[in-house]
Amino acid sequence: MALHEHPHRSSGFHLPSLRRNRTASAPEPAVSADTGTHTARAYALASLRLLTGFVFLWAFLDKTFGLGYATPSGKGWIDGGSPTKGFLGSVAVGPMESTFHSWAGDPWANWLFMLGLLGIGLALITGVALRIAALAGTAMMALMWIAEWPPAKHLSDGSASMSTNPFVDYHLIYAVALIVLAAAAAAAGDTLGAGRLWARLPVVRDHGWLR
Repeated sequence: MALHEHPHRSSGFHLPSLRRNRTASAPEPAVSADTGTHTARAYALASLRLLTGFVFLWAFLDKTFGLGYATPSGKGWIDGGSPTKGFLGSVAVGPMESTFHSWAGDPWANWLFMLGLLGIGLALITGVALRIAALAGTAMMALMWIAEWPPAKHLSDGSASMSTNPFVDYHLIYAVALIVLAAAAAAAGDTLGAGRLWARLPVVRDHGWLR
């Protein structure tokens, strides 16, 4: 009796234990992979945010101080130059050509454009107010897209426009990047940014569009 009961008791005791161990350990690789994917996605979004933010912030700095890149030294905003006159004044195609010419160099246009560059750049660099930044940035990119008017093969004077694509240009790419960052504001702003602290502010908690 004892000899027959021992193997039976042993198998009845150990097998359920092995099953429980397998069941408990099975989800671990899946959890680890999911965590790794989430972390990679967060860092990818944060990198996109920082790089896009630097584009806007650098444009503001270069146009303000004339750092010698797009804006020659001595032609900066602080030197009396106009951040909008050159670009808007040279628009040579599109449905808003005359409108942009009338805006070129106006103080309100200069201030609005420069404050937009600064605000969007700082928001993206710090990871706060990404939805507001996306709205403002998309509007700015849309206007700049209309100013260059990629669909046109020829300018108003009949010369070739040198457009390489009838629809997609870098302005649309930046706009889509801003929209993606706004849609994933939590992941994009919290990682390598102050988004988590920003989200804790009472006014931001009560108004999600500020996120």
